[in-house]
Amino acid sequence: MQKILSNVRKAIANYHLITDGDVIAVGVSGGKDSMAMLYALYQLKKYSILDVTIHAIYINVGFDDIVRDESVRLFCNQHDIPYHHIDTDIADILSISDSSPCSLCSKMRRGALVNKATQLGCNKLALGHHSDDVLTTFMLSMIYEGRLSTIQPIVSGDKETITVIRPMLYVNEGDIRGAVRRHSLPTFKNPCPHDKHTEREHMNEIISSIQDDIPIARSRIKSALLHPERNNLIPPPSPTSKD
Repeated sequence: MQKILSNVRKAIANYHLITDGDVIAVGVSGGKDSMAMLYALYQLKKYSILDVTIHAIYINVGFDDIVRDESVRLFCNQHDIPYHHIDTDIADILSISDSSPCSLCSKMRRGALVNKATQLGCNKLALGHHSDDVLTTFMLSMIYEGRLSTIQPIVSGDKETITVIRPMLYVNEGDIRGAVRRHSLPTFKNPCPHDKHTEREHMNEIISSIQDDIPIARSRIKSALLHPERNNLIPPPSPTSKD
């Protein structure tokens, strides 16, 4: 866990993600990423490294069972973290929508999180995306959208009072798996029927295949993304260009 805490502190310092007095909503799903993030922020608060208030918010999409919810609730109660369970009809909406289920689900879950966080008086919403998510999102954007883009460490929308932060930006997924095992954090398989059958999962398989051939590939691409000062991309055409 020490490595995760070190990387979380680094991200907080580098991008000014958290300041004293912040009221932080933590989106928890019962997955390894969000539970590790919640535990990391709890540890930093416990040892007075962060002077913040933390609320855990669990969004029930409609696929979940009571065991998942109660396990996360029990964990929060044991650590004196206020826990909030939000029921939604997202699963029903997805079943009749023609839109991409993953994209629509993500937007609706984010909306539910922001609404509840606002009600609780939070000014920050922490999401559990890690460095491997940064890499996967970059590859998806480049290949499917033709643009160089990835998730950002901090996003403050003009229309929202909530600032979205990603404290796990520097954390490797492998370190999260290890921490979950060592600290017996309650985690559950994603109940979504589309889990493991998405473009994101396909891209993860491609990245793993590249990694098999070039063992340093994953770390090198992450390094390029997390150090934009090294970039040497083709500049936009001159305004006077006729092409």
